[in-house]
Amino acid sequence: MKNSPALAFVKGHGTQNDFVILPDRQAQIELTEELTAALCDRQRGLGADGVLRVATAGSLVAEGVLERLPDGVSGVDWFMDYRNADGSIAEMCGNGVRVFAHFCRAEGLVDSDEFTVGSRAGARPVRIHSADETDAEVSVSMGPVVLEGAGRVGIAGRTLTGEAVDVGNPHLACVVDGLTVADLAGLDLTTGAELDAAQFPHGANVEILTPLTAASDGGSADFHAHMRVFERGVGETRSCGTGLVAAAAAALSGAGRESGAVAITVPGGDVLVTVADGSAVLRGPSRLVARGELLAGWAD
Repeated sequence: MKNSPALAFVKGHGTQNDFVILPDRQAQIELTEELTAALCDRQRGLGADGVLRVATAGSLVAEGVLERLPDGVSGVDWFMDYRNADGSIAEMCGNGVRVFAHFCRAEGLVDSDEFTVGSRAGARPVRIHSADETDAEVSVSMGPVVLEGAGRVGIAGRTLTGEAVDVGNPHLACVVDGLTVADLAGLDLTTGAELDAAQFPHGANVEILTPLTAASDGGSADFHAHMRVFERGVGETRSCGTGLVAAAAAALSGAGRESGAVAITVPGGDVLVTVADGSAVLRGPSRLVARGELLAGWAD
């Protein structure tokens, strides 16, 4: 990539789903697919599962990045302009919203522990339970969760059946009967995921999870499960916020329940998903780990 610009950045992660954060209040960075992919390259750039541009929603409209303000988002709201590691645009990222909200609070861009983050999937209200310069605990109201029926995927040398779920972006959540934690850890997800292009014309994230078990820690959760995820445009990641929501909703539905609180363990850590009245709240950690500046020409 020629003439790669100098860029200030912050690096952060939510349960080890990691992001390059680009502060860009007035949306002046030309965030191309090529630039995004270079930033996320773990040898050439900083390395990440995705990029979070921090800009006001109004400035993104003014610069033509957004055609219009999404539902419930005002021009002065901070907008999470999220890009996958391959440079493609994604509608939503649940772990990314937690990290984005943490960054906004830690940087003083907001003066309240409750505020709205804009996304292409619409407004996402957030609540900061605790935060300092490095660590935070954040809840995100993830909006409607829509179960769309059965689907199949070829993954890890198997054909799995799952529930198609819309959480502002598309998912196929596969609860595998009899799958143990050890079996889940042994699955090879490096060969990719083969989805029905007619059902998922824009691709989808694929979640594989163990059946629900009763939570035994006496905390907020009703159930517990373990999960791994293959993200479109990225590959396997150590966590996926929207995938966690999709998985919890699909698992509850498979157990004959329309609501409940599910603690889910992913390779990157633990989160809590609460599903009720067709919507979900995702609660989990965020960590900011570094800040710095990429030098002009860094990717040339």
